[in-house]
Order: sequence, then C-alpha cells, then structure tokens
Amino acid sequence: MAEKLSMQPYKGTRDFYPQEMKLRNWFFGIIRRELENAAFDEYNGPMLESLELYAAKSGEEIANKQTYNFMDRGDRHLAIRPEMTPTVARMVAAKMGELSFPLKWFSIPNMYRYEATQRGRLREFWQLNVDVFGCNTYEADLEVITSAIRIMRAFGADKTMFTVRINNRRFFNDVVAAITGKDIEGSRQVSKVIDRKNKVTRESYEKDLTALGLTAEQIAQIDALYTMTVEEATALCPESQGSQELLSLFAALCKMDLDKYCIFDFGIIRGLDYYTGTVFEVFDNAPENNRAMFGGGRYDNLVDLFVKNARISGVGYGMGDVTLENFLITHNLVPAAFGSPVKVLVTRFDDVPYEAYTSLVEDLRDAGIVSSVYLGQKKFGKQLEYAVKGEYSHAIIMGGDEYARGVVRLKNLATREEKEIAIGDLVQELQA
Repeated sequence: MAEKLSMQPYKGTRDFYPQEMKLRNWFFGIIRRELENAAFDEYNGPMLESLELYAAKSGEEIANKQTYNFMDRGDRHLAIRPEMTPTVARMVAAKMGELSFPLKWFSIPNMYRYEATQRGRLREFWQLNVDVFGCNTYEADLEVITSAIRIMRAFGADKTMFTVRINNRRFFNDVVAAITGKDIEGSRQVSKVIDRKNKVTRESYEKDLTALGLTAEQIAQIDALYTMTVEEATALCPESQGSQELLSLFAALCKMDLDKYCIFDFGIIRGLDYYTGTVFEVFDNAPENNRAMFGGGRYDNLVDLFVKNARISGVGYGMGDVTLENFLITHNLVPAAFGSPVKVLVTRFDDVPYEAYTSLVEDLRDAGIVSSVYLGQKKFGKQLEYAVKGEYSHAIIMGGDEYARGVVRLKNLATREEKEIAIGDLVQELQA
C-alpha cells in the first residue's frame, strides 16, 4: 500500500482557513481603502517573468540564490516573481507613451523566494507595493512615506509603536566619498558592509571596512554619522543633491506633523542595487519584535532598462503580510471579530417547505444582511451548535406553527434572548 500523502503545506508556505482569511481580508481591506483614498490605482502583473529581468536589476543574491527558476518547454529561463518592482517598471516602460504621469500605483501580489524560513520571513508571502512614477523631486518621496504612515495609523498604531528611518543613497555616496576618497563603485562596496552592520559582530564589521581600505579614523568618522541628526549629517556635504533632498523631505514632514514618526538614520542603505536617492525602512519598536518591517526608496534609472534614456523616475516600497501580521498581533491591534456584526442562520424544520426558508434568506441578503439557510438535516440543537461555532450572531427559528402565522422567532446567540417577530418586520429588526 502506498504511503499516505502529507497534509502539511510546502515549507515556507501557509494554509489559510476561513478564520485566517478573515484577518487577511481585514488588513488588506484597510490598506486598499487608505491607498484608494489617496488616489492610488491598483494594478497586477504575471507570476512568471524572465530570470534576466531580476538578474539585471534585483541583484545576484535574489536572481541566482533566492528565485524559484526553471527552463520552460521553449527553453526560456523563467522565474516565479520574488519581488514586484522590476515587473512594474517593465509595465510602465511598455505603455509609457500612453500613460499620464505622475503615476500612483499599488498592488498586493504573492511572491516566492527560496530562503531560510524564520519569524517574519517565509518562502511564499503577499506584499503590498506602492509606487509613484514620473516625479523626480522629494514630493514623490514624501507621498509614499506619508502613505506608509497613514496605513500604520489606520490600524491604530501610534508613534510609540513604529519609526520610519530615512537616509539617501546620493547623500551616502557623497559623504563616503568625502571621508574615504572612494568613487561610486567604492561607495557601493562600503554600503554593502554598512547594510550588514547590525547582522554581524563589531569585529567583523571593522574587518570588512578595513579590507576595503578604510583607516581607523575613517571608520570612526562613519560611526559618528549613525548618531547625527539630519541637519548635522547634511552639513558635512552641503552641496550634495542628496543633502538637499533630505533637508527638503524632513522639512515637509515637519510641516505635516509627521516628523514625530521619522528619524534620519545613516545606517539605512537598502541592499538592492537599483536604489538611487531616498531610502527608508519602517521599524517595529516592540522589544520582542524590534526589526525592520518594510521599506523602499527611489530608483530613478529602472525604466531605462527597457527604454533607453526613458528618464522616468520612480519611488516606492514593499510591505510584506507576514511582518505586518506580526506587528498587529504584537501591539494588540487585531479586532476580536471581523466583518458584519450581524450574521444570521435560518434553522430548518421538516414541517416547513424548503422554499420558504430560501425565500426568507434571499430577502435578508437583498437587504445586505449576512445570512444562510442551514444545509442538510440535523436536529434543532445541532443546528444551534453549528451557528455558535460558525460565529453567527442570530438564529431564525420558523417551525410549522410560526410559518402558518407569518412570524419567526429571532434568537440572539450571545445573550440567548429570543423574541417573536412578524416576517415583514424582520429586516428592519436586524438592521437596527
């Protein structure tokens, strides 16, 4: 006899039973409502893309080590999408002559990355992607950061729960060049070390910087930047375009009273190679979950991959569903119940025609009341037990006597109270 198949999902993926789906629909619903209210439009793209797309712009680690990739029957090397930014850049490039810029787009697709699973990181995940294309000034940076803050606040989060840490890659390159004398490629190599700073020992951090040719004095100068304010840091390179972008961004955040959620952090780099300007990460401040939940930044040259000299700037971020869910649970921001407070089960008896029940439930649904007829035939007590387990708020009881008199008994399953109501008054009673 063959072995029974495993009932476990593939490692790093999840089953979503109805209760888990209610939670997901709730927080995705809040996200969609907040972004649509800010005039962002939703889009989506294919699950499969050419592996070349990720190799070109996502970096070697993602393209070669973290993608699920394969050759199809036409000998095309494909990958299951590990992220969305290259796809949206391709989509913008494909119709750039038809689109009206600036664009404000968002999507919530599922992604796959072959990596070690841990808290907050799985192999399959859903990710909110928010992007603005066609605005090359700090206003687009401000728009996406504002949307991130508003989403967090929409869940009930306050400034004690999260912090937006902001830096600028142009400023980073200029200040590293000023300290070390390195060119753009040299600054990029330094950025890789700084990006790993909190994941390695101090000894390893200093060793890696020394291997790049930095002296102890230069390392100390970089260390000093980690505790500086944005004004102190940008004063080191006042002519840098990145300095001006940082100062303009923080001045605008201050005027909007959003600076209380934000700080300058020279250690924020964002490891992907395509970032060119503002970069930021949103941190969970809970001691047991103190980590970057999500982040993003400016990628001015990504559309040029498809159209030479396109010069369409982009800025955006990605928020994973796993870290968001951990944040909401950690800070007790998940409601006790989801959806409509009224959910009605119409119980059944053998002496009432089935069409009488279906007609009743159709009237309830027409009125926007969540309702269902009990399916199958079980004793009345079992039907009530089903209603309680299914988190129904009310049960409608209509036996032969009630049916003959044109009434029902409405039972509140939380209080156990029961009242007799004329069928014609039932909708009004439930809506009240």
